[in-house]
Amino acid sequence: MKRTREFLRDLIFLARPYFTSEERWSALGMLTLVFGLTLVLVWLEVVFNSWYGRFYNALETKNEVEFFRELKGFTVIAFGFIAVSALEALAQLGLQLRWRRWMTRRYLARWFTHRAYYQIELERSADNPDQRIAEDIRQFIESSISLTLGLLSAIVTFVTFVALLWGLSGPLTFALGDGPITIPGYMVWVALIYSVVGTVLAHVVGRRLIPLTFQKEKVEADFRFDLVRARENAEAIALYGGERHEAPALRDRFQRVLDIWWSLIKVRVQLATYSISYSQIAIIFPFVVAGPRYLAGAITLGTLMQISSAFGKVQSSLSFFVSYYRSLAEWRAVMHRLRGFDDAVAAAEAREGGPEMRRDAASTVAIDKLTLALPDGRKLVEGVSLSFEPGARTLVMGPSGSGKSTLFRALAGIWPFGEGRVHIPTGARTLFLPQKPYLPIASLRDAVRYPDPANNAGDDTLREALRAVRLGHLEDRLDEVAHWGQRLSPGEQQRLAIARALLYKPDWLFLDEATASVDEEIERHLYGLLRERLPNTTIISIAHRPSLRQWHEKILAVGRDAAGRGTIAPAAAPA
Repeated sequence: MKRTREFLRDLIFLARPYFTSEERWSALGMLTLVFGLTLVLVWLEVVFNSWYGRFYNALETKNEVEFFRELKGFTVIAFGFIAVSALEALAQLGLQLRWRRWMTRRYLARWFTHRAYYQIELERSADNPDQRIAEDIRQFIESSISLTLGLLSAIVTFVTFVALLWGLSGPLTFALGDGPITIPGYMVWVALIYSVVGTVLAHVVGRRLIPLTFQKEKVEADFRFDLVRARENAEAIALYGGERHEAPALRDRFQRVLDIWWSLIKVRVQLATYSISYSQIAIIFPFVVAGPRYLAGAITLGTLMQISSAFGKVQSSLSFFVSYYRSLAEWRAVMHRLRGFDDAVAAAEAREGGPEMRRDAASTVAIDKLTLALPDGRKLVEGVSLSFEPGARTLVMGPSGSGKSTLFRALAGIWPFGEGRVHIPTGARTLFLPQKPYLPIASLRDAVRYPDPANNAGDDTLREALRAVRLGHLEDRLDEVAHWGQRLSPGEQQRLAIARALLYKPDWLFLDEATASVDEEIERHLYGLLRERLPNTTIISIAHRPSLRQWHEKILAVGRDAAGRGTIAPAAAPA
């Protein structure tokens, strides 16, 4: 009962937003249409049942005229059934696509709001969010519609055919003890007992499917992620000769996929064997129970066939969970994954803590009582206050792991661990260039303009910027669409990022090892460009190279004081 409540709670939680959204009227309209067509199909099943009685009675009495009349009637009913089924399938698919479009857009928006995608990766609070958005949403919607309609059909079918079966089967009288016992509508009770026993046994056989299906989705996604990771880092792996490590690691990852599939196969085969046996017995079972009455002349052949058909409908409607047990298990696993992802996004949205970002009228970027920590709670910097004066180029240096890049993230407002305040001038244009630039899969024109969609720089300006950073060999490829993060070397990517800065013209430019992949001669050229073309831009660089001192007026050292506290303090100015 508890699991059923949790199941219904998660289903309502995931489905309700769409049916109460701005698209609710079209969604409810299409859902009503699908439900209505499902009811029409059930009604046609009743019409078929009546046809069985007339048709088989005509056969029994060898009534040729009635026989051919019923064949014509079957043709009309069959074509109607086909047309309604096709229309229902079309309506289902339309509802699925609309729902998936809305739900995917909603999840993408929430994933990017408050940088939840970044926090989820930092905390590893949900694995493979890409799969949950791309695959789990689709599976959830398809299963929700098909299984809900299946359940609706089962309920309506049961209500419709149980009365029919009750009347057709009549009472069963037999002697027991001192007098006769009469069971009215006995075939209904037979169908009920058969279905209840079958459902209980199906649950016993297939209950391991839910956890196994959940685990299967996880290991499949992990395997795909590792394959993509190997492809995107092909050059580095080749340079290391890392295939000797990567191939066995991928084989091990795939072995986990095989292991979980073997476990799933065993349970699925057991469940399939049981379900097929259950269904096959259900075909002959009504004849075994009702056949003696036909042989005794109490009912006609047509009535026997109607009883068989009605029994099959009542039994199948009562056996909904037997027929759909595997689908229900997969549905539950998908809901569990989506609910986990939703909870991770909600936690990221509601996260409190981290340095407070303030936009104010001050003319300087400043930090006030700033403390930065790692996700495990270890503090890198504690209680630091300082300001970066406009126009003064500042170099931040320190040993690896001291917190330089974490400071960079805090200044960008994306680091969620710590406290204090970061002040940014209101209206200031800021640009942060990390060591590994992000290059979208797009035209080179859009890759250079990124992340400024409003940048209307013409092609001549873009070509000049590429030539300025010594990427002139790319200037004729602005229209080319490619995965530039794969096409360009690390040094070329960093030079392209500097070209972005020349185009964007920020008031404050933050560089985190942004020239670490180019040689010192090109680095001198790039910093010279920044000084020449962005004379009003305040530059704050994070780097290890002492050669960068000459391009900055102020040096800050990240380290630890005598008490072991993380500090950021002025260092000797460059000569």
